[in-house]
Amino acid sequence: MPRSDLDVLIAGGGFAGLTLAIALRQALGGSFLVAVVDPGLGCAAAGHDERASAIVASVRRLFETLGVWQGVAAEAQPILDMAVTDSRLGDAVRPTFLTFAGEVEPGEPFAHMIENRILADALTAKARDLGVDLRSAAVTDFAAASANSREPSPDRGRIDTRLSDAKALSARLLVAADGARSTIRSKGGIATHGWTYGQSAIVVNVAHERDHHGRAEEHFLPAGPFAILPLKGNRSSIVWTETTAEAERIMALPQPEFDGELEQRFKLHLGEIKVIGKRRAHPLGFFVARSFITERIALIGDAAHLIHPIAGQGLNMGLKDVAALAEVIVDAARLGLDPGSLDVLERYQRWRRFDTMAMGVATDGLNRLFSNRSDVLRLVRDVGLGLVDRLPALKRLFIREAAGLVGEVPKLLRGEAL
Repeated sequence: MPRSDLDVLIAGGGFAGLTLAIALRQALGGSFLVAVVDPGLGCAAAGHDERASAIVASVRRLFETLGVWQGVAAEAQPILDMAVTDSRLGDAVRPTFLTFAGEVEPGEPFAHMIENRILADALTAKARDLGVDLRSAAVTDFAAASANSREPSPDRGRIDTRLSDAKALSARLLVAADGARSTIRSKGGIATHGWTYGQSAIVVNVAHERDHHGRAEEHFLPAGPFAILPLKGNRSSIVWTETTAEAERIMALPQPEFDGELEQRFKLHLGEIKVIGKRRAHPLGFFVARSFITERIALIGDAAHLIHPIAGQGLNMGLKDVAALAEVIVDAARLGLDPGSLDVLERYQRWRRFDTMAMGVATDGLNRLFSNRSDVLRLVRDVGLGLVDRLPALKRLFIREAAGLVGEVPKLLRGEAL
């Protein structure tokens, strides 16, 4: 069967996969051959994603550097400040224990909210403009030919893949950006470790009478956090955590009863609220791949890790993977090294795995601390929140950490071109 040779093949056309393709193409030019395969590419349904995502400052800098953010900035809502409360569901008043000003630098919000379809369309258009090979197919099988083999062969040091459209592609590196149920991770023999929380997140968008003024709210309730995240106009995205059984009950309610449950948690500080679009629910857990790399394969995004949404870091962690892997590949290619060799990929793994584990442990701890009905733990955490609120330097550190600007930050996340 005729086979096409590439430098990097990316399985998965979501935010992480497309962003990596754009970064590599911009840095290394048209002679560096990159393809993205995903059954959803070119699918009309992909353009109707009503979900929204928080883009932290470092990731916004990445998108600016790649020339993507400029086309979507007008549709992105800056988060100008954030309030954190801790109460029971039936409490008439929700005291605010912690507030954050929303800037990491003067005039630079620590995060923006943007609808997924807007950002996905911009990334797809940018990839096409740069000549990235976009294919509506999936990787169904692969086999790596070791670079250390003593047998002379043109295939040495490559990975051969078969696609769902019966075509074959060969690359020096296969990147798994194919989601939490990654076929490539599974077929590559990479195990995961983690657990489920017995919680589900209900995600829905609402319209409201009054202006949110760019304020995000995180209400910690006994079942889990209820987040109100501002969108452009008088709209907000809701990420609402419940026990899985309760989430199933709420999702099955007719619209008037669902609205009543939502209003009980949202309250009426922004006036009357109305659900717009579909409601969705998905189970929550914490999973990390035991390795982010294997022979000629690197994992990024949800294929490598899945964390609780309590801190809004899931998507941003995947894009931090992209920034680190892109820098590793570009540095190797410019030195004439094989970007798919284990020596090169080990640098990516060292860079990202510790940070991923640290964030996963932090979000797991926060969820366990806040998602319970213990009066003792509630007193402890509320005292802790109050102390943090009175320490501006500590709050600034938390904001910079959440914005992805602490530690060894890849160039793209600093706003520097590769």
